[in-house]
Amino acid sequence: MNLVTGGNGFVGRALCTALADRGERVVSAVRKPTTMNDVQVGDLDGKTDWRLALRGCEVVYHLAARVHVMSDDETDPLSAYREVNVVGTLNLARQAVVAGVRRFIFVSSVKVNGESTTTQLFGSSDVPEPCDPYGQSKMEAEQALQKLGEETGLEVVIVRPPLVYGPGVKANFLNLIKLVKMGIPLPFGSVHNRRSMVALDNLVDLLIVCGNHPKAAGKIFMVSDGVDMGIDELVARIADAMQKRVLILPFPPFLIVLLAKLLGRRAVADRLLDSLQVDISATRTILGWQPVVTPQTAIKQTVEHFFLINGRSK
Repeated sequence: MNLVTGGNGFVGRALCTALADRGERVVSAVRKPTTMNDVQVGDLDGKTDWRLALRGCEVVYHLAARVHVMSDDETDPLSAYREVNVVGTLNLARQAVVAGVRRFIFVSSVKVNGESTTTQLFGSSDVPEPCDPYGQSKMEAEQALQKLGEETGLEVVIVRPPLVYGPGVKANFLNLIKLVKMGIPLPFGSVHNRRSMVALDNLVDLLIVCGNHPKAAGKIFMVSDGVDMGIDELVARIADAMQKRVLILPFPPFLIVLLAKLLGRRAVADRLLDSLQVDISATRTILGWQPVVTPQTAIKQTVEHFFLINGRSK
């Protein structure tokens, strides 16, 4: 039996479907149940009662979290993140030990490593350097889980994804699709960055491998599509999937940053312009894992889903 927390989220829905397609029994833990396989657990914190959801469970995929937001209106964001991502996660893991769970897969974040790379790619053995409360909370959760695993024998596996995209994606990736659809010139011709991303299908496949592979226990894994690209190439691939032409103008990056600062969108600009690359060589070697879809295929699927939901009219 597999328990997926956050089972009605972007990644959780895809993971539940993939596990079921493989003949696995799946329970989806959610705040508000919508299907027969959903178990209502309410808010994620140190008081959440997981006993019903954990009954008969062997593997836990913990996706539920207080997610990163670009502008946080909490007076104490770190405390808010800790309550859910650290205290709530450890509460689940401790109850999982009592319930006899064998393996606990924790979906963390590349933000544990940091915000950007220059010449050195982020790896699983790097000294963590989180730069914001979200990344800090994920790092603390990782460390607490590793300690619990050492004390109890719970097989803890940690996965640190970068940006995840696929059908139904939101936030910056969706905004980029909308900009390309509008057909307006985009100012990324002088941006020379490289970013790792991971297609939804690739992340889900790796998570399932981590749930079963004997060598995964106790390890931290980086994940990506294995093909990094700059913002200009990403825009071009989205346009190609739309069968549209897009004009990419050579606009100085510092002017993009300046404009973004004036609009209160500096963090968005940083994500578009900075480099962030991860090294998945250890993931490939230890697990024998390879991405199951290419960026070209995944971007095409994402764009097709966008038009399916929104139509093709301007």
